[in-house]
Amino acid sequence: MKVGIIGCGAIANIITTSIVPEDNCIDIEYFFDKDIERAENLASLAGGVAALDFDDMVDSVDLVLECASPASVKEYAPKVLEKGVDMVIMSIGALMDDEFYLEIEKIAKEHNAKVHLPSGAIVGLDGIKAVAKFGLKEVSLVTRKSPKSLGKEIDVEEVLFEGKASDAVKEFPLNINVAATISIACHKDIDVKIIVDPKVDRNVHEITAKGDFGEFKTITMNYPCSANPKTSMLAALSAIRLLKSFNETISVGM
Repeated sequence: MKVGIIGCGAIANIITTSIVPEDNCIDIEYFFDKDIERAENLASLAGGVAALDFDDMVDSVDLVLECASPASVKEYAPKVLEKGVDMVIMSIGALMDDEFYLEIEKIAKEHNAKVHLPSGAIVGLDGIKAVAKFGLKEVSLVTRKSPKSLGKEIDVEEVLFEGKASDAVKEFPLNINVAATISIACHKDIDVKIIVDPKVDRNVHEITAKGDFGEFKTITMNYPCSANPKTSMLAALSAIRLLKSFNETISVGM
């Protein structure tokens, strides 16, 4: 499988350097970034090609992996899917725009393409998907982050946001993909609270789900990526796991 990457920052770097020669089903060959120097640096590191023209890259790959931003998803996803090329989207917040979600779903169906959304920086998504249409009544997310990860300088805990996921991703488009992932998985605009806490050095996500099936709660405590404290290492690792799963004969979980 030949892969092209959009966005050559911290997550793309982790994914690229973690795909080893033994993973011969995955060939990350093309690198595209509006900052051509970043694309060239990562391409050089991976022995790939820095794509100067986006359309040329899409014509040469089986799958495009987006690691850039919600704005990049809206700009490039329709172009990728119209070519019948599959896509992995990391900036899942873009899909909280219902009109855009329906647009790319329609394009993907018409051109026999698939859109893959990694589980990202949380655990427990399989459970949420399993009960989504079987009596799931309430889902909430409490996210607790360090001031550094949110670009703030404070010394006391502060609630930055409390409301629906669709509003959270608008206010924090680069920080709260988790809320979008859960919402899309369970087909609900979930309740979200975002807390900045100077006492934590990890990104903490607490999910609570209740319904006819019972109740479950998960807590994920992720170390932030050293190169970009706005994101968690687990987000990159989930994408790596997804890429490797495409060539597995036996898979576990959903």
